[in-house]
Amino acid sequence: MDIQHLVDRLEDLIDEGRHVPLSKFTLIDEERALEIIDQMRISVPEQIEKASRLINQRDRLIAQANEEANRILQLARQRSDEMVERDAIVQKARAQAQNIIDEAYREAENIRAEADAYVLEVLRSLEEQLQYNLTVAQNGIAKLLRDREARQQPQQRSTPAPAKPSAAVPAVEEVEVPIQAPSQPGA
Repeated sequence: MDIQHLVDRLEDLIDEGRHVPLSKFTLIDEERALEIIDQMRISVPEQIEKASRLINQRDRLIAQANEEANRILQLARQRSDEMVERDAIVQKARAQAQNIIDEAYREAENIRAEADAYVLEVLRSLEEQLQYNLTVAQNGIAKLLRDREARQQPQQRSTPAPAKPSAAVPAVEEVEVPIQAPSQPGA
């Protein structure tokens, strides 16, 4: 029987006993207490034997683990020796890998340079197109302003001289843009 169970039974026996008033004494069933104590005497050697078996089993497991560790250590040493022999092969492979990496960096730099040149070309083309569009817009604004002035001065029938485009802006053909008077709400 488990020693812990027996201790619990003895404790229950004490709890069930009668307390002597005004003292710390408790009356318990002597026969039951002695029976539990006898069972404890029998159980303790069993528990010790069980603990001894567990210790022996633990020692066997530790011995097996040590043997396995020694075997693994020996295997690791053998592999280490093999790796040292392969070191020359590894060094050659590393040198080849470094050459491949260097070539890849050079190729990447060439691609980057070509991409930069292409982007620069596209941006210059865009700049020219924007400059052209800006010139068209400036000429359109100038024409609208001239037409507005011409409408505001109806007494002058002569056509005013066209405004000279900016020296930095190339001349572009003028475009007629019809202007409609804004519609009156409710008309």
